Order: sequence, then C-alpha cells, then structure tokens
Amino acid sequence: MANPNVQHAALNATFKGILRENQGTPIHQFLGIKYASVSARFEKAEPVDGFEGGIVDATKYGPRCPQVDVDVRHLLRIPEDFAIAPEAEDEFECLNLEITSPPASLTAEPLPVLVWIHGGSQIVTFCSAASKICDPIKLVADSVKAGKPMIFVSINYRLNIFSFGDGKEKNLALKDQRLGIDWVRMNIASFGGDPKNITLSGESAGAIYTHAHLITGPPVKRAVLASGTLYLSSPLPVERGNGLIQTLEAKVKALGQSSLRTSSVPVLIQALKECNVNTMWIQEEPELSDWETKPEQVEELMIGDTEYESVIWRNGVEELDGETIAAAFESDKEWGTKLRKMYHVVSDRPTAAKLGALDIVNDARYTLPVEVISKKLEAANKRVYKYVVDQANPYQPSSRAHHAVDLLFLFDGVNLSFNTAATAVGQEMRQRWISFVSGQAPWSVNSRFAFGPVGECKEINEVQFAARRRVEHCKALQEAGAGVYMPILFALTAGRINLLN
Repeated sequence: MANPNVQHAALNATFKGILRENQGTPIHQFLGIKYASVSARFEKAEPVDGFEGGIVDATKYGPRCPQVDVDVRHLLRIPEDFAIAPEAEDEFECLNLEITSPPASLTAEPLPVLVWIHGGSQIVTFCSAASKICDPIKLVADSVKAGKPMIFVSINYRLNIFSFGDGKEKNLALKDQRLGIDWVRMNIASFGGDPKNITLSGESAGAIYTHAHLITGPPVKRAVLASGTLYLSSPLPVERGNGLIQTLEAKVKALGQSSLRTSSVPVLIQALKECNVNTMWIQEEPELSDWETKPEQVEELMIGDTEYESVIWRNGVEELDGETIAAAFESDKEWGTKLRKMYHVVSDRPTAAKLGALDIVNDARYTLPVEVISKKLEAANKRVYKYVVDQANPYQPSSRAHHAVDLLFLFDGVNLSFNTAATAVGQEMRQRWISFVSGQAPWSVNSRFAFGPVGECKEINEVQFAARRRVEHCKALQEAGAGVYMPILFALTAGRINLLN
C-alpha cells in the first residue's frame, strides 16, 4: 500500500501522511498538523483555516512546547537503555496534532474518534507518541482487529510558563486544547471520522484538562478521566498565580533579561529550573467558577485510578519528619485527630506518618473524586463506568500499580512481551477502551472493572472494591469536607510533587 493522501476541500489542502503496520494491520498516520497559530508569546492562539501552497507534509511529528527536560522513563521504570530521541521544540509552532486511523478502504461508515490530551503536571509532555511510549498504533490496530475501528487524535498544546502567561491571558493550554478539539470537529470527517462521536480523554494533567472541558463545554459524547480530575488540581486564585509570575519575573531579570514576555526561551527554561517549578495549575476564570456544582456535559464517562497514585509526592513527603506531618492534621479541632489516627500518623513514628501522609493524599486527590463525580453524573442519569488499575509495574513490581503505570498497558509502546501478566492486562485494557469509544458498554454499570493484579482482569462488586481501596477513609474525608482535608493536603504536598520518583 502507498503512503496515504487526504484531500480536504474546506482547508484547500492535501495532507500527505505515512503508512505503518502493526502485526499485519495497516495504519495511516498524519503527523504534525498545525491546528492553530500563536502570534506572540502569552497571546491567545488563532485557528488555522487553510494551508498555503495546498500541500501539507504530515509525515513528521511537530515540535512540542519548550520545557524543562524530564526523563519520563524514570517514573515508569522503563529500562535506561530504551532510547528516546530528542523532540524539536518551538513555542510558536507547538500547536499541532496527530491523527492515527485505519485506511479508508477498510471502513464504510464514519468512525468514532478518541481525542487524547497528554499529562505532565501541566509543565512537560509526559510520554508523547514520538517517544514511542504513548504511540497509539497498537490501540488503533486492535480496534480494527476487533471489528470496532476508531480514529485516535492526540493534541499538543502550550505548557508551563508559555501556557500560564504573565497575567494578561490565563489558561492558554485550555484555550489551545479547545481550538484543537474544534479543529477535530470541523475537519475529522475528511479523515474518516465522525465529528458527532467524539470521546475526550486524558491521563493525570490530561484528565484534569478533560474534566475542565466537560465543565465548560461544548458537550462530547463520551469521556475518560484516567487518574485525574479538577479535584486533583483545582483552579486557584489569581493572587496565587501572580505570586508565581512575580517569582519567575524576578528570576529572569536576575538572569539578565528584562521580562518574561521578552526573555529568550533558554532563560525562561532556566528560570523554571532554578525556581524549582515542578507543577502548575489552572487559574480561576469566570467559566470555571463554581465548577463543583456545574454539570459535566457528557453522555457517558469512564473514570478510575491506580492503586498508588500518590507516588509522585513520595520523595517530597519522605523529607518530612513525623512531627511536621502530625502537625498538619491539627488545623481542625473536630476532625484533625480522628483523621490523623485513621491514617496512623503518629509524631514519633516517622515511617508510619510518611505512609499515612501519602495515603490521605491518594484518597483525597484520586479515590474520593472518582466517587463524587460518579454519583453526580449518575444522579443526572448519565452512564458511568468505574475501574481500578491494580497491576504492578512490569519492570519493577515493587513499585506497585503506581501513577501513570496504566500508560504502559494501554499503549504497549514499550514491549511488554517479557511479562505475560502485563501483556494480558494491556490487551484487556485496550479492548475495554475500544468498546467504550465505539459506543458499547465496556462492562456493567452496576460493577467496577479491575485491571490486575497478577494479570487477572474482571468485574468486581463493592465488597471486593472495598478490599482494594480505603473506602471507609474516603467516607470519613467526605463527611469531614474539603474545608478540613484540603489544608492538610496543602501542608503535606505544597512544592513536593515530582515526576522523578
């Protein structure tokens, strides 16, 4: 088969892509398609509505947003000799997307579309397709083999300070992504997709952004929130953002530049490093006000967590002593002591205190939000499919089923054939996602689905779920309320998140 060409009349363009193959299944890819233009730093992007010359070379990955270099193999325990080629970076050309699809000759009807927003603490690109780790070719090939073909679209967007801005425009990442989603709606039909059948998805920070899009609209058919919601990283006051901007502004001036807006890219990256900016957040704006009470505009939701999400705070929490951790629980007279004892935080037992701190972070940031959002949607007569990922990291099982390990299973971009249990979980996970995207129930709405441990995948009931998660602890947290546990979390985790755990 020849490399694919797609003619797009409305854009007056012919997209020239590449042909790949996965275990005998041909797959088309169109890479580095520019969906929006950035005229100047910290300014809102404008949609691309045409291509000069009419021919679009979509055979190479587009550049990503400039960022601090982070070895994404570290958290995932991927072997050190797994090569990841350096990716090009350009703050003005990073708004591009990738389309992975079956050949048009294999399908007759418009296909459902899975739109993917990557994670990375809102500061880096964590596991791109270019890195091979989150290459969607196996997921799309498996959809063809299952007789449920789909299209996968991944969106690149601005990150870190390039997204955060200097106070004029806020949340540029969200606004970039919205342009990317709009581009898919308007143009995916030419690539064989159904613009009315979109599943919006993301992992970690990508799931946070996905949740924000569900709140702000427009509606999508389905969504997947994998290990992240707005409860993980809520919109924060402008004053908090201004503090970060002032810190970085002072740093670039100390490094010889006049301002964030005019600084060179290398100096901006150096400022992020020297100020130890290892995460960012969505800033408060009117469209996100009272987001907890606003409806998620989606018909069906798949949502879940991994067993050990809080690993990304482990190194930071390890630096705390027992007395400091115990003191974090004293901000509320009624609930502080009860929660401290429930999580086995004792000032003169430092190891137990550190483990308890990670447990309450895990429950409040990840496990409890799954329940809160699920109940909210179920009350609105929406279908919700809950899951847990309990399969340990195949490279280092002692690392447990930690944050982001599901990326290894879902994409299988790093060969897992050495571990039959991990391979089985990956195959099962892809089939369940494919069913969901195609409009079929991935499992019963009355059950949860468990991926692992030891390679076993099955539906579980609430009693079995309670044996895997701290259900009673989550109930206590919900009864205490966010006003009680959020100050505890801030005291334990502020500035301590790190993808190198």
